[in-house]
Amino acid sequence: MSTSKPKQITNAYIIYKRLLTYVRRYWFSLVIALTASMVYSGIDAWFVYFLKPLINKGLVARDQHFLRMAPLLVLSIFMLRGIASFFSNYNIASVSRRVIMELRQDLFKHLQRLPARFYDHATSGHVLSVILYSIEQVANAGADVLTTAIQSGFLIIGLLIVMFKISWKLSLLYFLIIPLITFIMRYTSQRVRRLSLSIQESMGNLSHLAEENIEGYKVVRGFGGEEAEIEKFNKASRINRQREMKVVAARSVSVSSVQLVAAIALSVTLYVATLDIANTILSPGGFVTLIAAMLALLKPMKDLTTMQNKLYRGLAGAETVFALLDEETEKDLGTHTIKRVKGKLSMQHVGFSYQAEKNVLHDISFDVMPGEVVALVGRSGSGKSTLVNLLPRFYADFTGDILIDDVSVHQYRLTDLRQQFAIVSQNIILFNDTIRNNIAYGSIHHSEKEIMSATKAAYAFDFIQELPKGLDTLVGENGVLLSGGQRQRLAIARAILKDAPILILDEATSALDTESERYIQSALDALMRKRTTLVIAHRLSTVEHADKIIVFENGRIIESGKHEDLLAHDGCYAKLYKMQFKEAEVIAS
Repeated sequence: MSTSKPKQITNAYIIYKRLLTYVRRYWFSLVIALTASMVYSGIDAWFVYFLKPLINKGLVARDQHFLRMAPLLVLSIFMLRGIASFFSNYNIASVSRRVIMELRQDLFKHLQRLPARFYDHATSGHVLSVILYSIEQVANAGADVLTTAIQSGFLIIGLLIVMFKISWKLSLLYFLIIPLITFIMRYTSQRVRRLSLSIQESMGNLSHLAEENIEGYKVVRGFGGEEAEIEKFNKASRINRQREMKVVAARSVSVSSVQLVAAIALSVTLYVATLDIANTILSPGGFVTLIAAMLALLKPMKDLTTMQNKLYRGLAGAETVFALLDEETEKDLGTHTIKRVKGKLSMQHVGFSYQAEKNVLHDISFDVMPGEVVALVGRSGSGKSTLVNLLPRFYADFTGDILIDDVSVHQYRLTDLRQQFAIVSQNIILFNDTIRNNIAYGSIHHSEKEIMSATKAAYAFDFIQELPKGLDTLVGENGVLLSGGQRQRLAIARAILKDAPILILDEATSALDTESERYIQSALDALMRKRTTLVIAHRLSTVEHADKIIVFENGRIIESGKHEDLLAHDGCYAKLYKMQFKEAEVIAS
């Protein structure tokens, strides 16, 4: 315990210091807020002090001039207080929201540079929770904490000045409770921070469950999993509620404890003050003002206690945000730049593993000449898709080397390297945007004519023309408003429009019916003649005309050659081909 607490405080200080690097950019707004808060709190303290002359001069001495001027003075002062309150709250909120905007933008920008390995293990629900919930916690804490710290802090200072001005001896009694209040606040804040981190985790789990259920609603309903999903979500919701209530309990105990300690100090001071009145040391106005100042101290002290809990909750949110910002980005150490490669590929003893203990690729070596079409075939899980993911360096930590035009992929700048590839996979990603913007994604310079030409080449033109808004039709989230074949054709049109020298087709025709596949295959054949192409296909009938077929099994190359040669060899490829041929005959019959 003795070692963990200082470490936690140090971490909190580091996080807060890091947050201040965002805040200090808006120092001018903070100066305005600080000045306005000083005025606001100063007026509140002045009003308490004003009770002394109001009682002594106005009520006891019956000073008529003072009684006539007092209402005007109070009205004028409180108008100034309202203006100060506006400038303080507005500028603090402005700084807070700007900081959150920049944090959110930095975080989203950072996500674009994280490696594929991060996305292999991170759930989208937890990432979304950090972007939306954790950052919002920082925002709420930032605005509330700054407002409370400045206004309550200055008010406490002002009220203490009033108390010392009236009776410094009685005021010293109040200072005896400060160490005890500090201990209570420190203990509670550490507990709140620990609980807040667990709340961040539970919110991430809730986001993940909700997103997973929405995306997989057809599977859930098709397999009757509604009740199981509801129970899972309810359980996660209960855990979140329990953790939230623990924070509420800790905060309530803290506030009540501080108020109890302050009330005890107030009672003792009140008793001693009555003795001073009996001895005529305090005037009636001084007595009332002193008691009013002590009572007025209770609220800012309570607010500061609550503020510290909010601060540590916000710091817990900031901790998760900065943890994500500190995730290591893709290394881009290459310096080789090129606009368009010729398309020669060379795999040299390539090995790769997703986890250190299990290799999924073993000593892969083969060459592809510019313009060649090479098919990668084999059973599911044999390493075909993994290999093509290494080409654009989605994973950079492979053994051996991969050369493009006799230059290692590690030597290329990532931007230039990835411009050389057009990828059409079986997992089609479309954005909730128009057909036009999905086809031209990442390419803002293409003309209407070029986009239309790509749709015709991908045999997507006819169905697009039948839609009410044509190219400007929204496709829905991940293209949900389109059929599987239509989504596939848009993905192919996107690849055609990019016109990259190396084409990767990962089950590119898997979602098409027989007629559509025939049309698309013709378009792809024409497209492939102009560029180097790697084709991953389950249906071997689609790769019969490839220049070379490479057969994978358990992450190794076991055969390679032309279709006819592999059939004559009567190895693994021949067995797979005959098996599919028999299946086709059964289906046809």
